Amino acid sequence: MTTFALVGAGPGLGAAVARRFGREGFDIALISRNQERLDALAADLARDGVSARGFAADVRDRQALTAALDAATTALGPIEVLQYSPVPHKDFMKPVLATTPEDLEGPVQFSVFGPMTALGQALPGMRQLGRGTVLFVNGGSAVQPHPERAGTSIAFAAESAYARMLHDSLAADGIHVAQLIVPGVIASGDPHTDPALLADTLWTMHEERGDFRHYASPLAT
Repeated sequence: MTTFALVGAGPGLGAAVARRFGREGFDIALISRNQERLDALAADLARDGVSARGFAADVRDRQALTAALDAATTALGPIEVLQYSPVPHKDFMKPVLATTPEDLEGPVQFSVFGPMTALGQALPGMRQLGRGTVLFVNGGSAVQPHPERAGTSIAFAAESAYARMLHDSLAADGIHVAQLIVPGVIASGDPHTDPALLADTLWTMHEERGDFRHYASPLAT
């Protein structure tokens, strides 16, 4: 079986998506900064019958992210599905008038250089397989900028543009690129943003290979 690489693995959405794709037979590569937490998540998934391994990397460290994805491919097999969904840092969310060019370096590394690096490592395997899916998960500021969260609004917009261009450019290679917009907070029990519901949505996006952009719930006007 091939690999589902989850960049931004954590106990909420990440765990739910890992379980959903793991139930379908994918081996799961979990990527985030803390190896101890990744090992604990992998052990938890194993109790549910999901094959998962953790590979630690900070998405702002391109060399570390490249090494993690290379190690995942070597250990588990080629990446067929790549999900990029790390949670942004709180210090990316300054008001627009208080945001300096230096303040944008972190968000751009996080939301542009990170996914570009991840795709660069996953794409050769997808092309070799003749198929693949790339899933982006973003907050509402990706399409509706918020003046109190300038860093993420600017960087998410750039990530969205990159993802849209990939959608158009990779379709001929059998690689589907899609984005899920999740307005507000991901919360267990919420009728729109419960992690298990979002995981089902992401699985459907992978399976049906339809439109580029999907919304977990309508944007507030």
